[in-house]
Amino acid sequence: MLDVKKTLKAAEDRMNSAANYLQDELARIRAGRANVAILDGVRVMSYGSMVPLNQVANITVPDARTIAIRPWDRKQIKDIEKGIMDSDVGITPENNGEVIRLNLPQPTEERRRELVKQCNKIGEKTKVEVRNVRGEVKDKLKKAIKDGLSEDNEKDAEEQLQKLHDKVIKTIDAILAEKQKEIMTV
Repeated sequence: MLDVKKTLKAAEDRMNSAANYLQDELARIRAGRANVAILDGVRVMSYGSMVPLNQVANITVPDARTIAIRPWDRKQIKDIEKGIMDSDVGITPENNGEVIRLNLPQPTEERRRELVKQCNKIGEKTKVEVRNVRGEVKDKLKKAIKDGLSEDNEKDAEEQLQKLHDKVIKTIDAILAEKQKEIMTV
């Protein structure tokens, strides 16, 4: 017989991981303010293997529009520059021999609207994933009735599942609203 509590807990974990995924993805979107998270996907060739940028350099944000990258080994400055150019960051690095600087341009109104649309797309995908989890668990509960779960327990579990779904969707909406506010703030 189906363990309702375990099933609901697993559904909650999957829904929350979808919300966490959304936060990680939104952190990578440039909103005009310097944020080291936009460099998370950058890989650099270091002594024959590709490694994340933060394993070969110190990354700091000296001001709101600049990211400074100070390599631990100065010989790697060209490799770091190449890694940034090859990534999808979309910023041309400036190199003074010791530090690589990334100057983030002020996004235009049009670009800000594009970024909001991009955030909404990611948010919608996340909501779809949460709805899919709800649907899968609902199907499991319906099948569990045939295996001996009482209809009352199934209805209660469905109610709990719906409340959980609504809570996670509200969290996702709050995350999206905060990111949109951040993007649209000049």
